[in-house]
Amino acid sequence: MLKNLKDSFSHLFEDELIDQIIQVGILKEVKEGDVLIEIGDYLRSMPLLVSGAIKILREDNNGDELLLYFLERGDTCAMSLTCCLGHSKSEIRAIAELDTTLIMIPVQKMEEWTGKYKSWRNFVMESYHTRLMEMLETIDSIAFMNMDERLVKYLRDKQKIVGEPVINSTHQEIAYELNTSRVVISRLLKKLETLGKIKLNRNSIDILDL
Repeated sequence: MLKNLKDSFSHLFEDELIDQIIQVGILKEVKEGDVLIEIGDYLRSMPLLVSGAIKILREDNNGDELLLYFLERGDTCAMSLTCCLGHSKSEIRAIAELDTTLIMIPVQKMEEWTGKYKSWRNFVMESYHTRLMEMLETIDSIAFMNMDERLVKYLRDKQKIVGEPVINSTHQEIAYELNTSRVVISRLLKKLETLGKIKLNRNSIDILDL
């Protein structure tokens, strides 16, 4: 596992900082579907992904969810950074999309490293920028795309995350993440199947030609 950590972060941080991360970080493993961060939680550490994927969701006043973005190997969550450094409650929900290994960094070290390591400062700023661009992309898709275009984008993103042409999601789960109804998603998925783009199974979708 130690070698995996070095391999995961060698392109981001200098060896001294990686050694610090290994020394103070807490290794955590979560299973697919596990909730890592809940809305309203106070966060005392920041997650760095070693492997797997995490989906970040926002919830409205009615309890409906919207998928904001995915985190992959080497990523962290800008929302987590903001909550940790601002000592405020989480405004997002983080759920493991795949079996995931993370290393949790205490908030005190985050502040210390910002002043000590240029690579850490760059990483934090780049994380903010990347997550902001992803949220803007989500906003654009809601504002400017119709639901069938959003669904195709969602399926492509999910395929990229899982790394294979099979998506293990139900129609209801997709509807939740796109903040629409299961009936709408089922109708659009059937249309894509008729066009030969996908093949629908009981609890999964085969991506053929998206």
